[in-house]
Amino acid sequence: MKKEDLEFFKNLLEDRLNELLSHADNTVTGMTKPKENFADPTDRASHEAERSFELRIRDREHKLIKKIKKALNRIDNGTFGVCEACEEDISLNRLKARPVTTQCIECKTREEDMEKSLGI
Repeated sequence: MKKEDLEFFKNLLEDRLNELLSHADNTVTGMTKPKENFADPTDRASHEAERSFELRIRDREHKLIKKIKKALNRIDNGTFGVCEACEEDISLNRLKARPVTTQCIECKTREEDMEKSLGI
């Protein structure tokens, strides 16, 4: 992979990482505010549902943060853009669509088909 491409992906991943980390900080700040008292049980239930939804989103973002850090490590060690399964280059279009990917489209499709056939 060209040096310019690696630099592009490194900047893209670092920007996304910083954005996700700032969301996490905002969530922690929001969760530490004093609890609100709701006179209406429906309002309380709605508030709890929103809070639960936000925590699920943050959990997904936490998983994405781990993937981004691994992708940045692959850039540093020279394995970024190489499929873990077949060791062929991953296309730039696939990396632009999903920069944290570790497999080329063919290997990922094969893996998903196998999972589907096994009912996973």
